[in-house]
Amino acid sequence: MTAQRHRGLTEQAADAAIDSACRMLRLPTIRAQFPDIASAATREQMTYRGFLAELLIAECDDRARRRSERRIKAAGFPRQKSLRDFDFDANPNIDPAGIHTLASCEWIKKSEPLCLIGDSGTGKSHLLIALGTEAAMAGFRVRYVLAAKLVNELVEAADERQLTKTIARYGRVDLLAIDELGYMELDRRGAELLFQVLTEREEKASVAIASNESFGGWTKTFTDPRLCAAIVDRLTFGGNIIETGTDSYRLAHAKAQQGSG
Repeated sequence: MTAQRHRGLTEQAADAAIDSACRMLRLPTIRAQFPDIASAATREQMTYRGFLAELLIAECDDRARRRSERRIKAAGFPRQKSLRDFDFDANPNIDPAGIHTLASCEWIKKSEPLCLIGDSGTGKSHLLIALGTEAAMAGFRVRYVLAAKLVNELVEAADERQLTKTIARYGRVDLLAIDELGYMELDRRGAELLFQVLTEREEKASVAIASNESFGGWTKTFTDPRLCAAIVDRLTFGGNIIETGTDSYRLAHAKAQQGSG
């Protein structure tokens, strides 16, 4: 069956038909950019194929951008952070090449864990959010959560007999980014529930954590030595460990600003 051609349309009728068709087919970018691309095509004497390609590429690029924005929003990051904004010169402990290798997201494809360990103000959370953002932009499903908030949510879910559903929800994302692990002591129940989440994801999907405690100090958070050892094992086996050091460049930056004021 041959599609019917509409010959002899005026410019105004053609524009109206294009607008209507774009609404019906849900092509908002083509609808918005068509006049400019059509004018450029006339000036540059594009072929029909070239003109059509420009329209379709614009629509595809914009859809990819919107999908990326939705994934970043769904991740629940508390603020925007990017690798472009990270001051590697201020923290010589961190290897820029290693971080940019992580930004390729190969470790997420391999379901490997990532641990960012260092004192407050050394860039752990910045890197955690920035690498999570890179993953979301690359098409991965990401979820960011504070360790204390995650444990509280798991305890509430267990009390309401929703634990299996909650653990499954955290198990579905490609990258679970847990921030501020080690800032507070967890009771045995909370630690065991967190362990269940990590076990659910082991070798199936990546976990990235940021902690202000070295692994040797995790017994302050996980008071059961055997459980602590099991959790450390889950987060380090076959994984990536980045030590951000002990010197707070955030504090140094604040002091420098005060001194120059």
